[in-house]
Amino acid sequence: MRLPNISYWEKRHFYRADVIIVGSGIVGLSAAIAIKKERVDTHVIVLERGFLPSGASTKNAGFACFGSISELIEQEKICGTDGLHTLVKKRWLGLQKLRSLVGDPKLELQINGGFELFNKEDEPLAEECVSKIGHYNHLIKDITQETNAFATANEKLKSFGFGNIGCLISNKLEGQLDPGKMIRSLSEIAASLGICILNCCEVTGFEERENEQVIFSNQGSFNAKKILFCTNAFANQLFPQLALKPGRGQVLITKPIENLNWKGTFHYNKGYYYFRNVGNRVLLGGGRNLDFFTEETHQFGETPLVQNSLLHLMRSVILPEKSFEIEQKWSGIMAFGPTLSPIIKEVSPNIFCAVRCNGMGIAIGSQTGQEAAALVLRSF
Repeated sequence: MRLPNISYWEKRHFYRADVIIVGSGIVGLSAAIAIKKERVDTHVIVLERGFLPSGASTKNAGFACFGSISELIEQEKICGTDGLHTLVKKRWLGLQKLRSLVGDPKLELQINGGFELFNKEDEPLAEECVSKIGHYNHLIKDITQETNAFATANEKLKSFGFGNIGCLISNKLEGQLDPGKMIRSLSEIAASLGICILNCCEVTGFEERENEQVIFSNQGSFNAKKILFCTNAFANQLFPQLALKPGRGQVLITKPIENLNWKGTFHYNKGYYYFRNVGNRVLLGGGRNLDFFTEETHQFGETPLVQNSLLHLMRSVILPEKSFEIEQKWSGIMAFGPTLSPIIKEVSPNIFCAVRCNGMGIAIGSQTGQEAAALVLRSF
């Protein structure tokens, strides 16, 4: 696609690069930074389809977590004990890399602990999860250097004031951060290294031409030696062969609530619902398990089914004795697949992808980006 009125200077400096990265979320920016730090003379451009990152990097709940007990049980069934150990290690090291790269103050990171709630009708699941606490503490001990990361915390139920909850499991290592500050900080680091980020540039296709890659977009065509796609759930629009599917996460946040008597990150119903405090507001998301088919979409938006379930959970469990008002609603698009590891590979010569974070983008995004950067650099 050729657009009129592009100058020689623009074509030279903004439409040609050694490496073009598609997607300016946590994976794309982390990859760009890693490439530039390793090879300072490499010209790197990042193309972003939206005004801000389009997937979930600035639309997620900001959980710095590596899995609740019920989630780990389900994941162990898929990948086995050794596979789960590897998976948790990637998540934990990914979080540490993110913290090291950006810094806790700029992430607004708070280690207030995480908690998994079980309602009184979920007693069999609660008992199973409690019975596995020792197993998972042992599994992650060498990763986190913490002996008792998980523990029962039923003594907190009264002070938290949740409704119809019979069991609570804590994770002392879990934290929360501000995804907006995270991406803003990563963008600032990228800019300081000379990485050019171009927004509102939607990539529609690509092809190899005369030993270089040509990217077609709504802003014209770009040329690069290498292309790295970090578009997570949107990757299958250009690469339908990839084993991933989109998953929409609907989120809402309340107005400030007087005397909110808890802090932390909370998982409910095997992690399909999640909530946290943002100061004295409550952020709540989830519910895609109510209708996987409808929520398997690239479209942002809300559905009455999910929104009603979120409001019911807020009224009956989270804030049963408090009045609240919803201030804002939004959604983000995640990517899921049959296996729990991200896809980091060379799709075709000089075309790479780093996608499918399986709802763990905060934990594995930086690590995934760095692994993709190393793959790209080895190809030079």
